Amino acid sequence: MHNTRTSNHKQYLFFTDLDGTLLNDQKKLTPENRQAVEELLREGHLLCLSTGRSMGSAKIMAGNLNLTGPGCYISACNGGQVYDLSAGKMLFSAGLPAGLVRICFDLAHSFGINIQTYTETDFIVEIDHPDLDIYKSIQGIPCRIVDDVTKHLRVDPPKMLATDLACPERAQEFRAILQAKVGDRVDLFLSQPGYLEIVPPGINKGTALKKLCSLTGILPENTIAAGDAENDLSMIEAARIGVCMINGDPIVKTRADYVTVRDNNNSGVAEALRRFVLK
Repeated sequence: MHNTRTSNHKQYLFFTDLDGTLLNDQKKLTPENRQAVEELLREGHLLCLSTGRSMGSAKIMAGNLNLTGPGCYISACNGGQVYDLSAGKMLFSAGLPAGLVRICFDLAHSFGINIQTYTETDFIVEIDHPDLDIYKSIQGIPCRIVDDVTKHLRVDPPKMLATDLACPERAQEFRAILQAKVGDRVDLFLSQPGYLEIVPPGINKGTALKKLCSLTGILPENTIAAGDAENDLSMIEAARIGVCMINGDPIVKTRADYVTVRDNNNSGVAEALRRFVLK
């Protein structure tokens, strides 16, 4: 566990997950969370929206939240991309080779689970699946069904996602298959039940936190990260102060420095910011 004493005469970098953390279950900011993040930015601190969402979806969400000005950043695709919202500039991007994408898609088709990957503007699949409409409604980006996803990738995609929302344990089963077949070429973790994230090795929210520290000059000891799920664990452990929402995964709670009293529907992020950062 980290030493959680802080001084308010510093510039902090606050990494926060979106779904289940900064946002309530209606994908909105509570008034108290809104006030706290606006106060954070007014005091000159930096805010990074750290999400498993694609960059396209994360940009839409940042715009909807009106969190696009100076001091606002995105870490998308579980750390695979880092973007400066105010400057409109990609700062970092990792990718999965097309040949590896093909292997993972073929394994998913054989197993009978949905799998998708991402372009700059949408997500693409090869087989229709009931999860797609749910995902589109949450992410706010379009879906294309194509014959071969690798023919539609202009650049190596930052991640793939395998889903089975009707039977979430199948995502865990498919994780074991991928681990055995390509585990040396990808990192695998769950962002929520039924959502298996497939990313380049060594890429996670924690590495993105360190990358943004290097790019902005923020010292690692001036970082705070808040999340709720397995894919947040790397940034919670990388930050000087790691916060888990009370509604979070039990394992994440045990490895965080602080567990909020209030959940994501009741402004748990504001609770953490007022405890550790805001004057």
